[in-house]
Amino acid sequence: MRNLFTAFLLTVLFISCNQKATNKEEHFKHTNDLINESSPYLLQHAHNPVDWKAWNQESLDKAKEENKLIIISVGYSACHWCHVMEEESFENDSVAKLMNDNFISIKVDREERPDIDQIYMNAVQLMTGKGGWPLNCIALPDGRPIFGGTYFSKEEWTKVLIEMAALYKNDPKKVEEYADKLILGIQKSELIHLNTNTADFKNTDILKAVTAWKKNMDFQNGGLVDDQKFPMPKALHFLLRYAVQNKDKSVQKYVETTLTKMANGGIYDPIGGGFSRYTTDSKWHIPHFEKMLYDNAQLVSLYSDAYLVSKNDLYKKTVIETLSFVERELMGSEGQFYSSLDADSKNTSGKLEEGEFYSWKITELQTILKDDFPLFKKYYNINSVGLWENDKYVLFKTQSDAAFAQKNNLTIGVLNSKTKTWKQLLLNARNKRARPHLDDKTLTSWNAMMTKGYIQAYRSFKTQHYLNIALKNANFILSNQLQKDGSLNHSFKNGKSSVAGFSEDYASVIDAFISLYQVTLDEKWLATAKKLMDYTVTHFLDKQNSMFYFTSKTSTNLIARKMEIQDNAIPSSNSILAHNLFQLGHYYSNAAYSKIAKQMLNNVQADCIESPIAYHNWLDLMLNYTGEYYEIAISGKNALQKARELEAYYLPNTLVAGSVKESAIPLMESRYMPNETYIYVCVEGACKMPETEVSAVIEKMKH
Repeated sequence: MRNLFTAFLLTVLFISCNQKATNKEEHFKHTNDLINESSPYLLQHAHNPVDWKAWNQESLDKAKEENKLIIISVGYSACHWCHVMEEESFENDSVAKLMNDNFISIKVDREERPDIDQIYMNAVQLMTGKGGWPLNCIALPDGRPIFGGTYFSKEEWTKVLIEMAALYKNDPKKVEEYADKLILGIQKSELIHLNTNTADFKNTDILKAVTAWKKNMDFQNGGLVDDQKFPMPKALHFLLRYAVQNKDKSVQKYVETTLTKMANGGIYDPIGGGFSRYTTDSKWHIPHFEKMLYDNAQLVSLYSDAYLVSKNDLYKKTVIETLSFVERELMGSEGQFYSSLDADSKNTSGKLEEGEFYSWKITELQTILKDDFPLFKKYYNINSVGLWENDKYVLFKTQSDAAFAQKNNLTIGVLNSKTKTWKQLLLNARNKRARPHLDDKTLTSWNAMMTKGYIQAYRSFKTQHYLNIALKNANFILSNQLQKDGSLNHSFKNGKSSVAGFSEDYASVIDAFISLYQVTLDEKWLATAKKLMDYTVTHFLDKQNSMFYFTSKTSTNLIARKMEIQDNAIPSSNSILAHNLFQLGHYYSNAAYSKIAKQMLNNVQADCIESPIAYHNWLDLMLNYTGEYYEIAISGKNALQKARELEAYYLPNTLVAGSVKESAIPLMESRYMPNETYIYVCVEGACKMPETEVSAVIEKMKH
């Protein structure tokens, strides 16, 4: 986002007054230390004249030895404004000289090192009230921040560099005093206290939270009332569940409106499949064109579940096309998933331009589609509605297929045939364009989210291929990211696993492995999930408040150890871990797990009610405590078949266990009978008489 934060500089001034290098390198004028990194984002900056360094002990020690301020510049490969600032400032020799003479400049890939990003983003938000990327923070030689902002123009950045260097040289004491106050704020922000009151979760509290949320819902266009639209898939997931369980038709309609508007809008790529990060308008039309793995993973899960509720074919088609995009554009040969596709690509003049790959001009469309162009033009609004800029159009549907077919005297079959042909023709043409940059690093947490997406799609559509992909990626994580000591690594690139895992990695992998157990009944996945949870409790849990730190207790080089509490585009690691503990507590009759999960939710209960949008995944967990939560145990030779029958229903308030043989899982113990398959419906361990048919189980759960 293009936010400018020069005001803070005036405040500070007021206070003070009152891949290994190859032979190809010789073709570049400049090469810095980033040439030895694997992150695609860092490598993009390896030939800047700025003497960039990676975040490591050597770089931090150098700042102390030379007593220089540190520039910590954080971004990611698909970030448009990161590229703009690079072109304007970091590729400029005079700006680079200022940076090299006065600072130690460190580049950070926020996706590879979210722990660093988290701390300095927190600092910038405390200083300015806002945040975004690129994130540019100036810190003392020991890493304590003293100034920050997001995007700066060349003139603004030059002014900041000159004035901050002078300030540190002329009045270091004032700078130190400010840093002390700021670091205290960073350490105290989002501080969670142990709630010693008895946990008492009420459905009326959830109703109160959703009622407050409704004031921000855009019931006409979907999403939140704003000039920009973000999908927020897990928030919609909670609202879908809430609506179904509480029979709230208005909220269910709101969710379905949002899903339909997104699937028809420009945020969705109808030619190649997949969703962009967000839109810059309120109607889901003009996206910020980067495509992120985590958005698509969570949206696949959401649309798959929504299909079970509505049986809307648009949702099914959206899932199928999105997964086709993921496999074509974001999947490696070992089953790993890559991180993102850039918003920018080169135009015919060789200049990087946002959205160049995805937008169309009328002359192009006429040439490609020929006699079908007039119909295509109406279908995708190649008119003032679909116009973006510079005579470019972003494809944008405003009618359902049924309504469009009726209005244009077509059968649905004919329309489907035409749209399929159009998409293939345009995909072929688009593939001849310069492609957006691919960030081909593999992140453990995002991969686990994508595995979960494939599992959800398999549950809803029974496509064996989806389960096969999920298994392949899960085994990739086991083979490459799970270390001998039971820990996870965060990143994988060029055959090398690196960066010690964060709580988000453990949370997402445990979640995915529990889901994989539920659809395969292979206890290996559940056992691995439990081992990972035990490791997480040992290395990340703060026993004083029962919340989890983002970094392991073995982490070094950080000025603060943070906790991720609030849910955003991705739910917080703490809320996912609380869900995991809740489920594992049921599976293993583990009172310690259950106690931690309940305490975690109790700690944020007031925040959930006061700020529901920022605590949506916590509210989803609260639903487990405020209504009936069913444990379904299926035992016998046909257990897997019965489990698959059960998956045809939308049952968010259930936990499924199953086995085709004797099982040592506490929930399954003493339930196996040879040649019989029984389904047990239990609540808090108390079970009703077993059934043999899924239909009878569903009836029991209604009463």
